[in-house]
Amino acid sequence: MTALPYAVDAESPLRDAELATLRTQYEKEGDMAGIQTKFNYAWGLIKSNARRDQQLGVQLLSEIFRVSPDRRRECLYYLALANYKLGNYGEARRYNDLLLDKEPANHQAADLRRLIDDKVTKEGLMGVAIISGVAIAAGVVGGILFRGKRR
Repeated sequence: MTALPYAVDAESPLRDAELATLRTQYEKEGDMAGIQTKFNYAWGLIKSNARRDQQLGVQLLSEIFRVSPDRRRECLYYLALANYKLGNYGEARRYNDLLLDKEPANHQAADLRRLIDDKVTKEGLMGVAIISGVAIAAGVVGGILFRGKRR
């Protein structure tokens, strides 16, 4: 069983030349691309800062997950990580929880779970603040309009 990287590792994208090398190998193999080649390319894609690359990485990892049971553990983690980076926190949590169900002591998955929870909490609080700000603004405008009609 190989060790999974910590979530922060995904925040450092590959250099363009490194990703190009992975892409070239994947394209060279074409429809006959091996699981390892596809996985390496997907890994490089999810490390990218480009949303389109990350989405392609999710697609490739999903294909690997379906056809290669021995790679499912790694795929679950990287699918969770990729969805976290894409802002799909529900999907990220779903994949990560599947991994944690199989490996409750997995430190990398636990680390990612905390990141997901923190982001959901932070964005939830921001959403509440935005809604509150809109409600206050509507109240002020309504009060001004109402006062203006009474005169």
